[in-house]
Amino acid sequence: MKALKSKAYTIGTFKNKEFQKKAKFDPINTSALQLTTKNRNQLTYPPPKHQEDDKNRLIEVIKTYPLATLISVADGLPLITHLPLIYERGRLIGHIDKMNPQTHLLKDQIDVTVLFSGPECYISPSIFSSTHLPTWNYIKVHLKGKVTAIDDQAALKASLISMTEALEAPDHKYVLDANNPRMDQNLKYIQLFEIHIESWEGKFKLSQDKAPKDIRHAREALLRSQQLSIENFLDKVF
Repeated sequence: MKALKSKAYTIGTFKNKEFQKKAKFDPINTSALQLTTKNRNQLTYPPPKHQEDDKNRLIEVIKTYPLATLISVADGLPLITHLPLIYERGRLIGHIDKMNPQTHLLKDQIDVTVLFSGPECYISPSIFSSTHLPTWNYIKVHLKGKVTAIDDQAALKASLISMTEALEAPDHKYVLDANNPRMDQNLKYIQLFEIHIESWEGKFKLSQDKAPKDIRHAREALLRSQQLSIENFLDKVF
């Protein structure tokens, strides 16, 4: 889409004849040409139909897919860690290795961004009953908040036990014992922190702009892809 940003290919003016000719054979450019200057100004991004405002649904994503991408910024550069976070009454609770360089940014009400990812997959136009272009469907949750370090070994220990209980659900085949000596030996290397959530954003791109029948097909494709794609991937790397 770089061409659409150049001066020669300004959408709405159509002064470049080569661009007009190309657009007749290019479905991506054809759709772009349909956006005149007037109706482009009426569009919003991200599309409202892909925005999920129901906080209960966002919490469900966090509970089902708790591995988070935690992003801090220092001197204009991002620091990123992947770790499980547990949602609890408007807060996210986590633990991080004190040797991790991001640890010194997880305190003092410093701003952080947190991403959670649900299922995702490529959607082929072949599954639809009408003509569409290829796309990618996904579920994401973006959170922003302020982080506080908790320097309390008793609270850390209780939090580790609580997180294990949450992650072991629903079968609870393992219980982290409060008297586990290995846990006690490692407490000094672990930092407990909590994030007070200030901003919620859900991005559920699930072919909501399609006909009801095609939305069902997209849902079925998402379900099919999860097991198959994971199994094929693990066969290659694990």
